[in-house]
Amino acid sequence: MTAFEKLDRFLRNLYETAFYFAVMAVKENLRNYVGRAGTVGSPRPVAAILGNGPSLGRELPRLLESGALRDRDVMAVNFFALDGRFEEVRPAYYVLSDPMFFRDSAQRERVAELYRTLNARVTWPMHLYVQYYNPERFDYRAALPNPQIRIIPFHTQLYRGFPTLGFRLFRRGLGSANYGTVVQVCEYIALLLGYRTVELYGVDHTLLDGLAVDDGNRLCRRDSHYYDTAPAAAQPIFQKVPPRPYTMAMYLGEVAELFRGHEILRDYAAWLGARIVNRTRGSLIDAYERDPLD
Repeated sequence: MTAFEKLDRFLRNLYETAFYFAVMAVKENLRNYVGRAGTVGSPRPVAAILGNGPSLGRELPRLLESGALRDRDVMAVNFFALDGRFEEVRPAYYVLSDPMFFRDSAQRERVAELYRTLNARVTWPMHLYVQYYNPERFDYRAALPNPQIRIIPFHTQLYRGFPTLGFRLFRRGLGSANYGTVVQVCEYIALLLGYRTVELYGVDHTLLDGLAVDDGNRLCRRDSHYYDTAPAAAQPIFQKVPPRPYTMAMYLGEVAELFRGHEILRDYAAWLGARIVNRTRGSLIDAYERDPLD
C-alpha cells in the first residue's frame, strides 16, 4: 500500500468514525440497552437462533423430538409466534428488526395478528428486542401490555470507521449488526449477552435462487419461508425505505454487503472467544463453521 493509499484510508476511517458518533448522538444515543437488560434468568451454554428459511420446516421437528432445545436458550424471529409450536419452544428471546413491525405496510394485518398472539400466548419471561430507531414513535408497550414480555431496544446505525474501534463498540452495545437480516441482529445480541456458542437453524440465505427479470424490467424473486404451504411464485421485489423497485445491481450489492456482514460477525465472535455454528444444511453462508443437523 502506497503512502497516498494509507492516508486516503486513514481520512476515510476518520470521517466515518466522526460521522458515526454524530449520527448516534442525534438519531439514537450511546446506551447499551441489551447489556443492561442481561439474559433471561441463568443462561444455558448455547443460544439457538431459529431463522425462517425453508429448512426450518425439516429441522424444527427434529429439534423438538430430540429435546435438543431444552439445553439451549432459543431466539425466535418475525412471525414465529404464529406457529402452533411456539408454546412448546418457549423462546427466551424474540427479535423484530424489519421496519414493517413499527411502520405501516402491506403486512399491517399480519403484524397486528403477531402482536395479539404474543400478548396472549407468552406465559414465561421473554425479552423482545426492537429497533431503537422508531421515527413514527410506534408504542410497543401499548401493542404488548403482557407483563411477561420485556421490550428492549437495540441500535441499528452501522459503524464503518477504524476497524480496531469497531469491535470495542460492538462489545458495549453501540455497534450494529443490521446488515440486512434479522438473524444477524440475533447473532449480535446473543454475543452481547455473553453466549460463547451460537447456533443457526433455518438460515438458508438462498437469496440468489429464483431471480428473474420480467417483461417490465422488474427484478423478481421467489421468497420462501418454512411456514409456506405452497411453493412461492416469483414476485417483484422492492426496497423497504423508500419502497422503490430493486435493480439487479442494487440487489446484488446489498446481498454482497449482507454476506460481508456475516464475515464481520465471525471475526467479532472470534475476538470475543466465541463461535458461531451454522447448523442449516444447504445454507449459502460460508463464513461460519458448519455442523448440519442430521
